[in-house]
Amino acid sequence: MASTLPLVAGALSTIIFAVSTLPMLAKAARTKDLSSYSLGNLGLSNVGNAVHSLYVFSLPAGPIWVLHSFYVAVAVLMLAWYLRYEHRRRAPVPADDPDALV
Repeated sequence: MASTLPLVAGALSTIIFAVSTLPMLAKAARTKDLSSYSLGNLGLSNVGNAVHSLYVFSLPAGPIWVLHSFYVAVAVLMLAWYLRYEHRRRAPVPADDPDALV
């Protein structure tokens, strides 16, 4: 029983951390507004996850692999959305653009 406790705790915490991230992803997907994030933070998060992957994937397979893989996917997705949507939001509209909102 005692040896399964860490595995159960790891699995439970993985689920809790992953579920806690879902509202952020849902809001970003729904609004496409990532202005509260910075490119530097999202970029460093991806670099940090890449480096940390060297450590995590050297460990035996378990809940930490699932959690870290989820964090890697979220960080990559948020960076991609930021580059896609914030670039569009911040791009200046040419004055002679007939489709520009007045």
